[in-house]
Amino acid sequence: MKPAPKVLPLRGWLLATALTTALAGCTIPAKVEHPALRDDVPLAGLDVPAHAGWPDTQWWKVYDDPQLDQLISLAMKQSPDLAQAHSRVKNAEQNVRVAAAQAGLTINGSAQVTRQRLSEHGMIPPQFLGFTWYNQADLGVQFQYDFDWWGKKRAAIEAALDQAHAAEAQRSAAALTIQNAVADTYFGWLADRARLQLADQAIATQEKLLHIARLRVRQGVDLADTVEQSQSQLSATRQMRVALDGSSKVRLAALAALLGVSTSDMPTLTAHPLPDIKSGLPDNARLDLVARRPDIAASRWQVESALRQTDAARAQFYPDVSISALVGLSSTNQGGPNIPGLASGGSGDLGNIFSRGSRVFGLTPAVHLPIFEGGRLQAAYGVSRAELDAAIAQYNSTVNDAARDVATQALGADQLAARRAEQRKQLEANQRLVFTAQARSRQGVRDARESLAATAQLLQQQDDAISLHAQALSTDLNLIKALGGGYRQDPAASSSTPSHFSGDAP
Repeated sequence: MKPAPKVLPLRGWLLATALTTALAGCTIPAKVEHPALRDDVPLAGLDVPAHAGWPDTQWWKVYDDPQLDQLISLAMKQSPDLAQAHSRVKNAEQNVRVAAAQAGLTINGSAQVTRQRLSEHGMIPPQFLGFTWYNQADLGVQFQYDFDWWGKKRAAIEAALDQAHAAEAQRSAAALTIQNAVADTYFGWLADRARLQLADQAIATQEKLLHIARLRVRQGVDLADTVEQSQSQLSATRQMRVALDGSSKVRLAALAALLGVSTSDMPTLTAHPLPDIKSGLPDNARLDLVARRPDIAASRWQVESALRQTDAARAQFYPDVSISALVGLSSTNQGGPNIPGLASGGSGDLGNIFSRGSRVFGLTPAVHLPIFEGGRLQAAYGVSRAELDAAIAQYNSTVNDAARDVATQALGADQLAARRAEQRKQLEANQRLVFTAQARSRQGVRDARESLAATAQLLQQQDDAISLHAQALSTDLNLIKALGGGYRQDPAASSSTPSHFSGDAP
């Protein structure tokens, strides 16, 4: 190990640093100011019912369904999509560690022993040195510190932190998507099971009508066409039941896929009526939705990360200033053809490596200035600016998409609520028709066909009511998702500067 070369005096070193900085300043682009990002969502003038409060973190609890609670709990533990999102968060966190590890003080240790024979035909023949073989031993510790005066490494760390925040928000968005899909599929299954029960009742009603039609044709009261009409209606009802049964099985398979298990490993589900719905928008949705939607939060963190990356790319134009120090031991001794013991102390050994005279010290301040890079720095900076512009455009698009999503679901929920109110009136009217038709049948004023036809119509209206209820539930779930599903961005989370950095980038 050779001693470090002599360096410039401190005054000369500072002068060189100032000169290189002045030269670099001729080509450094201007610092990018923080972009003005929208802090509200364009929802003004949306005429829909309002209610107090936002969805809770466990928003599905509002439906008071233990089976749904169990399904979502399993999905959060076993879903492969959520595991993938979690891996992205871990990867982002490791990137933060990598960026932080590249800053600050670096300490490296080294130790080596070299045994070498000199060439008899080299520049310095061995006969002039008095030996042919020699031993070289080096032990040392090297310290290096890069001064981050321009904020390049700090910006890289902050960009990695912002990416980690974005990945966490994306994980929350993925979790919300899975939870929403599980609830929607489960409620669809409940609706299918309820409609299957009505289909069985409708089949029994149509079979009775077919039986009466056959009796009347046999007695010559009606034409044979009435039997064919009744048979056609019965076949249509049976076909609808087959479709509902198939839909129910498909939804179970979809639930199993969302949970990451096979259909046979699904928990046993019991059919019951669909839950009630209480839709509406929070009063402060326009202002607070930016912090409530995980996709908006992720987009905003992407903008912050892209901004920090432009700072890092701009800092590349400045000179790198570093200082290195070397502390070690070095010894060169002539030796015979074999390596003697290190501690023997005789001629040709390496025992004096630990003597006072073998000490080596070195101090090397260094300044590296990018003078001609063939446009590489300008191109890298241009790429970072383009990525920043793309991140800003993506953020604005996400905000607009959120507004459209919330407005669409809120208006859809309001429309479905109005349709269900009218449908309930129609259902009540049909129930009264069935009651009066059954009364006339009992009194012998009319035969059973009128009562059965009214019952078939009532069953159809009940089926429509369940379909509307399921549709309203799906819209309610979509509205909860559009409102962020209980997500809340931590206002204290921001790009932080590690304590070992000081100063601001120029």
